[in-house]
Amino acid sequence: MTIARHFAVPMALLAPLAMAAPAHAGEVFGGVYKHAVATPLSLEGGREQGVDFQLGFRGGRLFPGLGLQPYAFGALNSAGDTSYAAAGLSWKFGDKFFVRPGLGLAIHNGSAAKFDRPDRIALGSRVLFEPELGVGLRVTRNATIEAHWIHMSHGTLASGQNPGIDNIGARFNLGL
Repeated sequence: MTIARHFAVPMALLAPLAMAAPAHAGEVFGGVYKHAVATPLSLEGGREQGVDFQLGFRGGRLFPGLGLQPYAFGALNSAGDTSYAAAGLSWKFGDKFFVRPGLGLAIHNGSAAKFDRPDRIALGSRVLFEPELGVGLRVTRNATIEAHWIHMSHGTLASGQNPGIDNIGARFNLGL
């Protein structure tokens, strides 16, 4: 099954969340990430390889005065390891320099096995929590760059084994 077929239905289901705010207030973003970085949160590293290429959309603010924005994105792994799609809400603090935490749900095409595997990270569930954190800088009126971290795991809700996966990289955001 091709990667496009893995993500066609999930992205179609997640698209309305990304479109919840007016399009003129949104932004598109893309990034490049080191895949499966070993951190204290993931307990993994080295079992999967490659670089993740990410493309997504962030909608405008949901409520006036609040920085909550819906987002949806997909990430394709260059080595054929775990690719994923995610959607959730992020909250931006600051403007010239900013911090952007987010929380969403992700689906992936990697191993959903609940037991250890030598070749892939056994994530234990097809659906995972997806907290993320970006620290960035406004470079023009409509463009920002940010260092970005994405964590995905099921938080031991699907099984006792919860290796998780962390991806760390850089993102470019362009306002529409």
